[in-house]
Amino acid sequence: MALNNAQYDEIIRQYNAKQIRNQHIVEDRKNEVYAKNARLKEIDDTISSCSVAQAKKLLLGDDAAALDELKKQIASLREEKSVILASLGYPEDYFIPPYDCPDCRDTGYIGNERCHCFKQAAIDLVYTQSNIRSILAEENFAHFSYDYYSDTQTEPVSGLSPLALIRRAREESEHFIDQFGVGDTAQNLFFYGNTGVGKTFLSNCIAKELLDRGFSVIYFTAFQLFDIFAKNVFDKDTDASVAHQNIFDCDLLIIDDLGTEMSNSFTTSQFFLCLNERLLRRKSTIISTNLNMNQLADIYSERTFSRVFSNYTMLKFYGDDIRIKKKLH
Repeated sequence: MALNNAQYDEIIRQYNAKQIRNQHIVEDRKNEVYAKNARLKEIDDTISSCSVAQAKKLLLGDDAAALDELKKQIASLREEKSVILASLGYPEDYFIPPYDCPDCRDTGYIGNERCHCFKQAAIDLVYTQSNIRSILAEENFAHFSYDYYSDTQTEPVSGLSPLALIRRAREESEHFIDQFGVGDTAQNLFFYGNTGVGKTFLSNCIAKELLDRGFSVIYFTAFQLFDIFAKNVFDKDTDASVAHQNIFDCDLLIIDDLGTEMSNSFTTSQFFLCLNERLLRRKSTIISTNLNMNQLADIYSERTFSRVFSNYTMLKFYGDDIRIKKKLH
């Protein structure tokens, strides 16, 4: 994910702050436990000195027997330490820092490669999407409910009830999550239907699951997306150029409220470019809209409609406006 120097330095400062925080937490925990049993400090000090001795012997090419003896001594000390911690009511890993990302241990890198958490941190910084976290704390599968969907109404075209349609949409969404990142192909979802029937909520549920699994997710309303495209093309804005490229590279792009933007030849051409480029790069996209299929073809052209229809799982939403229902209740 492309960043300028200032943005990169900002993210590294965040990682440094996490590491300092973790050091303080571990120091406080050690002081707390050492005060209850002084033997634990002796064990940690001995393990530390044995580890240094082991490293020296490896560098000097000492015989295997001497190294094995040190390994046995360290293993015995660690076992004793675990027993003491358990007797005091502490978990075995109490002295391990509470990393935000255990994969890179809050360094931002795994070897020489940027960690998935660094990639998402770059997205959050470039697109100021940190507020999405607070939204996803509420809009996720733990808060998903079928209670607002009627089992007696009927959607005219399919003949299915709103409840049957949302059940299918959820099943397809869970399949999308389970298969995400598996193999060389990328899945795409297209949510369409009237206002307030759960399209954005379900998109956020998917975003939460994939963020938790370490994938990079970018969320835009259609207006925000086309605004970045316009700044990149017409203003030659450097930040917009970086953002423009990252839109094509992120693991999942969510485009919400397609059709609410000011539609013209520029937006229609950019929309096709965006969809086509992500298909070529095998990157997944979720689109939600209040438009029906005829409106989609009329506004964005038959060519775009063909791309969507042949490469996306089309999921219809139907029913009464849930936001109004919640207010009434």
